[in-house]
Amino acid sequence: MKRTKHQNINGWLIIDKPRGLTSTDVVNQTRRLFDANKNGHTGTLDPFATGVLPIAFGEATKLIPYVMDGNKIYEFTLKFGFSTNTDDIEGTAVQTGGRIPLRQEILEILPSFLGQIEQKPPAYSALKINGERAYKLAREGKDVDISPRLVTIGKLELLDQTHLDAYTFRVECSKGTYVRALGRDIALKLGTFGHLTTLRRTKCGFFCISDTILLENAKKMVYEDCWQDSLWPVSTPLRDIAALAVSAEDAVKLRLGQSLSPKNYDVQSHIGQTMAAYKQDCLTALVRVDERKISPIRVFNL
Repeated sequence: MKRTKHQNINGWLIIDKPRGLTSTDVVNQTRRLFDANKNGHTGTLDPFATGVLPIAFGEATKLIPYVMDGNKIYEFTLKFGFSTNTDDIEGTAVQTGGRIPLRQEILEILPSFLGQIEQKPPAYSALKINGERAYKLAREGKDVDISPRLVTIGKLELLDQTHLDAYTFRVECSKGTYVRALGRDIALKLGTFGHLTTLRRTKCGFFCISDTILLENAKKMVYEDCWQDSLWPVSTPLRDIAALAVSAEDAVKLRLGQSLSPKNYDVQSHIGQTMAAYKQDCLTALVRVDERKISPIRVFNL
């Protein structure tokens, strides 16, 4: 059956972003592909990067912050010997003649990057400086001064030596971490220069690489009219949040922005916490529980 244009679609499509496309390119393509009213992504991947890119449709867009705030896992290849102005393979060489470190040298310095560290984002980034994107200013040859920021590195592993001058790594990190900058800083710590030649995100919040589908396969599923099979439920990122089953009457109240009495529900162990309220397994709202009331903080029209 032919679908109508600009329909209300709610859920998550987890794309394995191909190299060469921006995250916005994928959002635009999937919106047109599904004739959807509204969608968005959960964190920018560089054009040269690949991997997990969760696309939220409809009511799922209200949960984008919950996915963006989760930890990410990346695998990347760091090539030693010279640096580029973008800290990746797509840039122009700016510092050359750097030495190639030994495996043992790398292993010895990796622990210094664990925990909360100060990191200066690359000049070629999407951060705004006085209302302008940093990469736009950098391309115009203007000075880009970005203040360092605190990020958290949970794990950092050396995986393999892929070439005489290149090694692969895996990192688990917090929101806001620039892996290009991490590669740059690893090289500098070793007294040399480096840049990323590959970058692949294997986990983004709740979603893993095994959850993804290729963009081309999504197009095929639309052609075969089985595209619904590729969508994850809106509530998927809330699996670690305690659930609260509410009555049909109270579900209406929550959607109208009204609070509920905690006396009617067993929520004493969740005072001060956020819960996901459901009416017969249908996500109704995210609520904040305190001793006097259960207040809606985000409602869903599902």
